[in-house]
Amino acid sequence: MPMSNDDLTRLVKLKATELGFSYCGVSEAVFLEDDAYRLDKWLKEGKQGTMAWMENHVDMRLDPRLLVPGAKSVLSLMYNYYTTATQTDAKAPKISKYAFGHDYHKVIKDKLFLLLNELRSLVGNIEGRVFVDSAPVLERAWAAKSGIGWIGKNSMLINKKAGSYYFLAQVISDLALVADSPIKDYCGTCTACIDACPTEAILPGSVIDSNKCISYLTIELKESIPAEFSNKMENWVFGCDICQEVCPWNRFSTPHNEPLFQPKNEFLDMKASAWFDINEYVFETLFKNSAVKRTKYTGLKRNLEFLKKQSPDKKST
Repeated sequence: MPMSNDDLTRLVKLKATELGFSYCGVSEAVFLEDDAYRLDKWLKEGKQGTMAWMENHVDMRLDPRLLVPGAKSVLSLMYNYYTTATQTDAKAPKISKYAFGHDYHKVIKDKLFLLLNELRSLVGNIEGRVFVDSAPVLERAWAAKSGIGWIGKNSMLINKKAGSYYFLAQVISDLALVADSPIKDYCGTCTACIDACPTEAILPGSVIDSNKCISYLTIELKESIPAEFSNKMENWVFGCDICQEVCPWNRFSTPHNEPLFQPKNEFLDMKASAWFDINEYVFETLFKNSAVKRTKYTGLKRNLEFLKKQSPDKKST
């Protein structure tokens, strides 16, 4: 006797939980009409900076059925990466928490393939694809649509019970699952993230101007960092967590349970002086299998040189 859609949906969510995902929600695979205007406006205003790839495959970003023919559902998942571990030298250049351990793309994608294979073993052959920040998918829009959080003023997906230190992932398939409903926006009148952003990258309407975002400047931008951001980087050398650090909802954050996300002691204990003397061999060794590799050695050195010029005392131990 075939499973009902309700039973199948419950089973999918149970399997996702068993694989370590903290939250899981379902959306119907339809055209994201509400997001089409916002995306078009954001792109036309040049808020994507030099990320020209954001202008590609816009139709696929808005309609999952173009990614998976016959798609009926979008499964959105959250995987915790929060850690209480910190870099021991307060003067050391800072790296975003999400990059402390193994590259999340591989870790989470492996789990998604396991989930998809388990579903196929249970219900037979299904058409499906998995996504972890690596294809034209508006992951935050789908996550919000599935009710596992809302998009905060800092554009991060925020979960009322657990905050925002989560990776987002999607499984788009032709499984007919029961869709969940979006939840309300609980940011209210809070402007903590807007007030704390040193480069004023957070704009009204949960919009980020990538041209001013520290994460963009230290990772995605391949050119020189504009001089206008001198003494505004707050010592971030890869990514930035400021808007999450000040978010009241992150008081509910709890440490992750993923061994592969545990940071190396060599990284945590690295002195400021050692950062500014880093060579390519140390970079390749220290950040093997890390998301930091995205910026490449040349990119990290550029960021370090920019910090050094604005704050020469950072060279001290």
